[in-house]
Amino acid sequence: MHTRRSHAPGASDDTDAPRATRDSNDVARQRGWTGFALGVIAKLAYPAVILCAWFLDAPRYVGCLLFALLWLQRCAGTGAFGASLRNLTRVDWAVAFMLSVASAGIVWTNSEQLLRVYPALVNLGLLIVFGATLVRGPTMIEKFARIGTPDLSEPAIRHTRRVTQIWCAFFLANGMFSLYTALYWPREAWSLYNGAIAYGLIGLLLGGEIAWRYLVILPRVRRSESA
Repeated sequence: MHTRRSHAPGASDDTDAPRATRDSNDVARQRGWTGFALGVIAKLAYPAVILCAWFLDAPRYVGCLLFALLWLQRCAGTGAFGASLRNLTRVDWAVAFMLSVASAGIVWTNSEQLLRVYPALVNLGLLIVFGATLVRGPTMIEKFARIGTPDLSEPAIRHTRRVTQIWCAFFLANGMFSLYTALYWPREAWSLYNGAIAYGLIGLLLGGEIAWRYLVILPRVRRSESA
């Protein structure tokens, strides 16, 4: 003779817990993919906007997009990197204000020449932000490294400082060349360099740094630790 299980009012069946767990995992997974997609869009949007200037004869609209992207990355970023963008220092605020004024100037004047100078201002802002961390510490690359590895060794900290210096040199050189393209190159060539070629150079620098780290720095650290 089988007995019927009775449930008190409001009681849930044992199968509700696994179902709730699956639902929460699905929601977390969906949010993770959404955050990843937004992050990719945010990283690709800026060069895409600069490339659009090749075809659009309306600097005012491009300036609106640049202003929106500047603050969208800082207010709607996800994950640890997005959180670091929202924790602005005084130097970060000053650079963000400079770029906001430049974007507003493009919108107000509809000036193509001011739009052309904007990528050089971005490089100047990055040079200031990265360079300030060399003076006050910790360096910008060290901050990024500690997101994944909170405890860094002294050799690793020295390496992040050298990498930060390399990025400062890149932003200086790229900013000067970007200004040259703004003053002397036709719109199509300016847009192609600042919206595509410059980001290819950034990718090469990132790839070279990663290769150097794994092929030279990490083996050297392991040998020093085992000695």
